[in-house]
Amino acid sequence: MDGLRVLFDVYGYRFGVTGDCRFALEGVAEDFAFFRSEAGEAGSLDVELELREAEPDWDALPVSDAAVYTPRNVVYRNGMDRILDFGGRGLGRFDERARRFRMESADPQLVYEAAYLFLLSKIGQALDGRGLHRLHALAMSFRGKAILALLPMGGGKSTLGAALLKHPDVRILSDDSPFIDRRGRAKAFPLRLGLLKGRESEVPEEHRRLIQRMEFGPKYLVNFSYFADRVDAEAAPGLVLLGRRTLARQGRLERASGREALRAMVPNLIVGLGLFQGLEYVLERSSRELAGKVGLGWSRLRNARALVTNSENYVFHMGRDVDANARMVMELAAERLG
Repeated sequence: MDGLRVLFDVYGYRFGVTGDCRFALEGVAEDFAFFRSEAGEAGSLDVELELREAEPDWDALPVSDAAVYTPRNVVYRNGMDRILDFGGRGLGRFDERARRFRMESADPQLVYEAAYLFLLSKIGQALDGRGLHRLHALAMSFRGKAILALLPMGGGKSTLGAALLKHPDVRILSDDSPFIDRRGRAKAFPLRLGLLKGRESEVPEEHRRLIQRMEFGPKYLVNFSYFADRVDAEAAPGLVLLGRRTLARQGRLERASGREALRAMVPNLIVGLGLFQGLEYVLERSSRELAGKVGLGWSRLRNARALVTNSENYVFHMGRDVDANARMVMELAAERLG
């Protein structure tokens, strides 16, 4: 695949991917397949990624002191060139002027994950500026209306989503982070789906893969090809479910006030906890730039209010019976969204 440029367009943010790291190229192409773009439609790109499976040439780097530290990497700056050291195992170079990100490592898994996280960061940053904000939630659709389940990382979003997809009237918007627009509508961001360990056999082998993550260890992923025919491009406000885990076998639903639902939006949309932010890519000069994000906060608040105001809001106490949880959601959707 070396020399072949694959193009994508995520709500106006356009990027291309090339290189010789087949594992990373195929992984990115699978993850963002919903946004695949033809060459004739691409025009100028917002960023281009070059993914290489090779040992980095560390001796060729300029002498520079570290500017940013993250759990994944140490970031150095040389003019408009940002250099990322992934623990000595991989090297990323982001040339802001040329809008080009080159990632190289002898470990193709690291090349893939670094490229994936870079794209999440830059896409989120770009669309934030256009009034489209990511919400940390499972997003399904039922008869054109969104069903959004707000749960923390590891709270069971993927498991609930898989159970809901067993119902033929349900379609998917995003396993983890749909975009919410100014009208409170949910727009699709259907990337890979995560699988709980031990449940990988539920998906045919040709539609799943195992990756090794930098921070969280191995994880099975479900490829977009497995659920491609079940994706909705967008959905109107419908149900917002404020997820709570309970030790009871049977779950329950309770009405939530608009104030309670908006309060839940603060970490999940307005702040974006649980979503990868990638500050090493977003901050161009220093952490003082965070002080200039007040306007962004107001924009996210506006979208959150539109979503909550136009949705029916419930506290969802999720029991231990996954299928029973899904049936409860479907009964509510049929009653309130039918």
